[in-house]
Amino acid sequence: MTLSLLDLDAVRNARHSTEPYDFMLGSGFLRQEAIGDLRDSFPAIDKPGYLTVDEVQLKGRFKTLIDELESPELTEELSRKFGRDLHAFPRLTTIMKRSQPKYGAIHTDGPSKVMTMLVYMNDNWADDGGGRLRVLYDGEHFEPYAVEVPPTMGTVFAFLRGDNSWHGHQPFAGERKVVQIAWVTDAQELERKKKRNRTAQFLKSIFGR
Repeated sequence: MTLSLLDLDAVRNARHSTEPYDFMLGSGFLRQEAIGDLRDSFPAIDKPGYLTVDEVQLKGRFKTLIDELESPELTEELSRKFGRDLHAFPRLTTIMKRSQPKYGAIHTDGPSKVMTMLVYMNDNWADDGGGRLRVLYDGEHFEPYAVEVPPTMGTVFAFLRGDNSWHGHQPFAGERKVVQIAWVTDAQELERKKKRNRTAQFLKSIFGR
C-alpha cells in the first residue's frame, strides 16, 4: 500500500522520549498538498466526544486517511519507533470534532490499551493552554508538564500506555478535531470498547450530556 496522505518521515523524525513515559511528538504528519481535501471531507459530526468510525459517515480523502492510519505500514513504523511489535494488536479508531469543558481530565488510559496515537486536524490554536494535551508527571497536577502538544493540523502524538502515562488538557469547549487510533490487547476488548462507546453516545443523545 502506498501512503498518499501520511508522511511517515514525521514518525521517523519525531521526538521520542522515555521520560516521564514512552512517547513521541511530531509534526507534518499529513502531507501539505492533501490538507485542503482533508479539511473539506472531515465528517459533519454534531455530537461531542469521540465516535467510532462505524458511527461516522466517511467519504473522500478522509476515508482514505482512515485507511492509511489503520494500515500495517504505519503500524510497522510505530513498532520500529517504540521498539515494540504492535502488529498483533487490533485497532480502535475514533474521531472527535467537538469538545466539552468536562473533557481532558488527567488519566493514564486503561490497561486494555497498548498504545494510543492522536492526529490533530485544527488549522490553528490559541496559546492559552485550553485543549492542549500535556504529558504529565502525576495524576493530580497540570503543572509542571514535560511536553504540551499543539492540536494543530498534522501534529502527531503517540505513547505506550503504562501506569504512569498521565496526560490530559485544560478545559476547552468548541471545535477540536482529532483522530485517535488505539492499539488494544485483543479482539474482545475492541468489541467491548466499541459497544461502550455506542452506549455512551446513545445516552448523550437522550440526556444531552
